[in-house]
Amino acid sequence: MPKRTDIKTILIIGSGPIVIGQACEFDYSGTQACKALREEGYNIVLVNSNPATIMTDPEFSDRTYIEPITPEAVAKIIEKEQNGPYHIDALLPTIGGQTALNTACALYDNGTLDKYNVEMIGATRDVIHRAEDRRIFGEIVKTVGLSCPKSGIANNLEECWECLETVGLPAIIRPAFTLGGTGGGIAYNREEFEDICRRGLDASMTNQILIDQSLIGWKEYELEVVRDHDDNVIIICTIENFDAMGVHTGDSITVAPSQTLTDREYQRLRDASIAIIRAVGVDTGGSNIQFGISPTTGEIQVIEMNPRVSRSSALASKATGFPIAKIAAKLAVGYSLWELPNDITGETAASFEPSIDYVVTKIPRWTFEKFPEADETLTTQMKSVGEAMSIGRTFKESLQKGIRSMEVKRFGFGLDGNDKCLMSNRGDRAADGSPIEWPIDDDKLRRKLSVPSQGRLYYVRYALKMGMSIDEVYELSHYDPWFLDQLKQLVDFEETLLGYKRLEDLPKDVFFQAKQLGYSDAQLANVFYGNIKTDNIVAVRNHRKKLGINPVYKLVDTCAAEFEASTPYYYSTYESPYTQVSDDGSSAEVYDDEIRVSDKKKIIILGGGPNRIGQGIEFDYCCVQAVFAAKELGYEAVMINSNPETVSTDYDTSDLLFFEPLTLEDVLNIFERLDAGKGLVHGVIVQFGGQTPLNLAHGLQKAGVPIIGTSVESIDVAEDRELFADLCRRVGVKQPNNGIAYDVEQAVQIANRISYPVLVRPSFVLGGRAMETVFDDEQLRHYMKIAISASDVAGQPILIDKFLNDAIECDIDVVADFGPMSQGKQTTALVCGVMEHIEEAGVHSGDSACTIPPYSLPADVVEKLKQQSRDMAEALNVRGLMNVQWAIKRPNSENSEYEIFVLEVNPRASRTVPFVSKATDRSWARIAAKVMAGKQLIELGVTEEVTPSHTSVKESVFPFSKFPGVDVVLGPEMRSTGEVMGADPSYPIAYAKSQMGAYAELPTQGKVFISLKECDKQSMIEPARKLVELGFKLIATKGTHDFLKANGVENEMILKIRVGRPNAIDLIKNGELALIINTPTRKGIATDEGRLRATAVRFKVPMITTATGATAAVLAIEALRDDNWTVRALQDYQAGK
Repeated sequence: MPKRTDIKTILIIGSGPIVIGQACEFDYSGTQACKALREEGYNIVLVNSNPATIMTDPEFSDRTYIEPITPEAVAKIIEKEQNGPYHIDALLPTIGGQTALNTACALYDNGTLDKYNVEMIGATRDVIHRAEDRRIFGEIVKTVGLSCPKSGIANNLEECWECLETVGLPAIIRPAFTLGGTGGGIAYNREEFEDICRRGLDASMTNQILIDQSLIGWKEYELEVVRDHDDNVIIICTIENFDAMGVHTGDSITVAPSQTLTDREYQRLRDASIAIIRAVGVDTGGSNIQFGISPTTGEIQVIEMNPRVSRSSALASKATGFPIAKIAAKLAVGYSLWELPNDITGETAASFEPSIDYVVTKIPRWTFEKFPEADETLTTQMKSVGEAMSIGRTFKESLQKGIRSMEVKRFGFGLDGNDKCLMSNRGDRAADGSPIEWPIDDDKLRRKLSVPSQGRLYYVRYALKMGMSIDEVYELSHYDPWFLDQLKQLVDFEETLLGYKRLEDLPKDVFFQAKQLGYSDAQLANVFYGNIKTDNIVAVRNHRKKLGINPVYKLVDTCAAEFEASTPYYYSTYESPYTQVSDDGSSAEVYDDEIRVSDKKKIIILGGGPNRIGQGIEFDYCCVQAVFAAKELGYEAVMINSNPETVSTDYDTSDLLFFEPLTLEDVLNIFERLDAGKGLVHGVIVQFGGQTPLNLAHGLQKAGVPIIGTSVESIDVAEDRELFADLCRRVGVKQPNNGIAYDVEQAVQIANRISYPVLVRPSFVLGGRAMETVFDDEQLRHYMKIAISASDVAGQPILIDKFLNDAIECDIDVVADFGPMSQGKQTTALVCGVMEHIEEAGVHSGDSACTIPPYSLPADVVEKLKQQSRDMAEALNVRGLMNVQWAIKRPNSENSEYEIFVLEVNPRASRTVPFVSKATDRSWARIAAKVMAGKQLIELGVTEEVTPSHTSVKESVFPFSKFPGVDVVLGPEMRSTGEVMGADPSYPIAYAKSQMGAYAELPTQGKVFISLKECDKQSMIEPARKLVELGFKLIATKGTHDFLKANGVENEMILKIRVGRPNAIDLIKNGELALIINTPTRKGIATDEGRLRATAVRFKVPMITTATGATAAVLAIEALRDDNWTVRALQDYQAGK
């Protein structure tokens, strides 16, 4: 049927901040939906709290609201648009993950949609209920002749115990209406069962959990299914989990298409999926359905269904080239599958099921290094923060490419710098000088194989190398024997490689076979030269090219080459040539290379690879803006990335897309193929993808690749702590008292000279990796070892900074057009935005809330900061973006003026660029990309800085609920996964909105527990007094109680946790506390404070751990009490409304 004409404006709800279980795949989905529906002539009203998304750029919707995704806020948006030109007719809830689905359900249930006559499209409330309610879904599954695991539904603890009688132990607990398995887990005993059930009931929106029989060891599959109004149903992709049931699918390696299903099993799953989607009633979009299959009996159990676009939908879209979110959006407005074209082929309809002739592997990316106290065991609660995807002609090739895409200092399945077996055979020693652990202790090896963790795959290799049989490994790991056989083939081939002493002795056919199996030049360098230094990788590369062994590029075409593809979406592989016979009888070897290279000038943008803490969606945003800039300047935009969640890897974002690992080998292969020795590549942008592409800059430049933007030498000056200190002295900018250390003892000497506390800062890291504030020699010795190993560039110095107590921190983003390209032209450095941090210096900038414009600094200090930032840009010859972090000491008894110190400079795009762009209404990344390509700011008409008339507050979102053993304390190492933005003419309301968006809504009444460290007590007198004036009841432990009482602030004393009960933990568990203010004196989950903070996270009590954050919160609470806050679209701010 044709599209609907009875609706004009559609509301799309985004997914909000990046959290574990819900990442930037929903920016990809949302951006696709916005483009698809506007293409059809619909008006789009968008709400999303995440400023780092492409979808929140005003050009993608008619009305763009960066507001909290809460029923209250969305209801205000619907009401506001009611009488304007964008009266909302329909709500599409299936694009923004679980957040959008839950919010839409709440709006339906509270009558808002009915009140304003807004229709839910894509999935009705009834359909969502049938798919998400565990009991109802189980009954529907039975009606189509299928079954779910033996289970029970519980809404309270008493019902949990009743369910256990039926299900038995071990049991799997799954909360309803949650994402990423939040609150769930596997219980092996009654104590664990009670603990997980309590957590799950708290996590569920409906206080409902499903208690399943354990299917641990069963094989797990996911099918992506799409259905339209005409009851056409197609299967987009079958995804097989490498890990067996018991590991959340987001934490499992997954493979598409499925590798171990028999045809009969596949048909059974296909039929079951079609029956389920029809029975549940999804008739205008996509769903993800998960199954378990017994490896012994073949019995099939239905695990769950997501009646929306999901994480797996993004993976399936990138794996097949079928744009699920785009098609789902168009089906939601009335189209049928047969009416929609396949964009990639241009001649088939969307009703054709995709067919692929390659293997796709997805590998999760964890950041346990940020949470050393966390349990690394993988269970049904997701813990990974990102993922990489790779494409190869075989599983072995795809897996090896996937491993080197992870950016965890591994270059494949063994034979790299982490290979214990190879290191031991060479007589190498560990970093601390101890012997390499080889062979692995048998008990340890069996434990590593049987307990799911991020490193288990590599212990499978060790087990096979030590002679363990495939059957033995299977019994311990439950990895399917087919996969284990594939791994065994790689292990066996290693012995072939190791049989040759020199690279020159390696026969061409063996070399070629190694490349077909996915072995990287880095692995071969390690085998034949003993390390993976860049020069050795290049030596392998040169020898390989001399032998004529080069990759070919294949198209992702949705149809296994049955039709010609028009979309240039490529992956590399090493394919044997075929013999072409001419009419005259002559023959020649020909490689089937599908790449099409035009004579048009190109700009290559290197993406950021898999998301991780410190390098996330913000950098993908910048990369996409660079693509848009290159296109606007008339260049072909080329994207290289390995992240399936992103907008940058959407096939219609760039002119050419290469889904490849971001390694020197892979990038050079692409560059040489596109440049064709003709200078067709104008330049490569390495400054927008975070640390990943920056680490390649030296190798690329040495290979003759033109790097555009700030020079590699200038980047080195800013990254190298010693060179940077020299620069600061030349420019006349102060640094905190500091010193450079290359080893532990040097660091101790420096720290004692400048006095504790000191801040340890490694070079060439992102996200504050291994940065720590230390207070004595013992701590310093411990953290120095971590810092030395953390740097991405070996042998780099460590900066030991004097820690500045009670300092204000500021971030400043700058765009500048200096450098060789500007010779003879007018040059400029413009400040994009000045962000004052709300938390004091010492909290990583990525974790601190911040505000534009500054909320407390005098105008003359702000102007001085701006000028010094411009001076630094000029001194570094910055061409493009630069971020400067400053610390400011207020006037005190020792100094009558504000004192300014530079902390660090990053001559690249920073994670704050999207936020600054939204706050100032300027696409700074796009402007900067044009400057990097050769334009001057004056040519672009960008000559003035922007001071917005409203306040924007960025707040961070943390994954602490996923890691119960981790203390909730902020410090110099970044721990947040995402961010939100609150905007309002009023600073307190903007801050309040940021807290709502970050799932930490501030209370307006109730009891507040306060526990302060000594140095924070004085600054908290007035905020505490204000809380009492507002009607809150304050509760404090003895020290804080006595101090506040002595200063006239009424409060009630409660026992310290170690002293007795009732204490603050009891109050949390009893639901008596509305807010906790705890500025830590001691860190660690084992301390009283740590237990308090952990309990607050579990019971979702808002908690503030800094005095400055508490002060901001009190202002916000007062404003919320006095002001009926409103919502405002970005377009209104732009127009000055």
